[in-house]
Amino acid sequence: MYDEILFPTDGSEASKRTLPHAVSQAQAFDARVHVLYVVNTTYAGVGAGGSKNVNSLRAEGEEVTEEFEQRLRDRDVDVVTRVEEGDPHAKITEYAADETDMIVMGTRGRSGIEKYLLGSVTEKVVRTADVPVFTVRTPE
Repeated sequence: MYDEILFPTDGSEASKRTLPHAVSQAQAFDARVHVLYVVNTTYAGVGAGGSKNVNSLRAEGEEVTEEFEQRLRDRDVDVVTRVEEGDPHAKITEYAADETDMIVMGTRGRSGIEKYLLGSVTEKVVRTADVPVFTVRTPE
């Protein structure tokens, strides 16, 4: 039913806690997992004049995807990795529409003003993705 599963990650503890669910789905469907890290270039602190350099964030993304790649390979799951730049929810939904048939991702369960101010990448993905989204609620 699902041959290609997208596992977007930011390297957080929430992502690490979500990984077993991606593994479970991949093993159940004999699917390949796509590990995607998106460098958020829409954040005001990134790029020219910002405190964060896109190249250093890309390098961080490469490290994160390599770590998850190894964890998946250790569980005999076929995996591909990718680091993209842009708006995270847009890149995730675009990648999913082009490459995969399911998304497995965590949500931190923010609420109130924090959710309003920060938004939720997962919530935006759930509302706009063309493929099913399996969400895993993790503690903040």
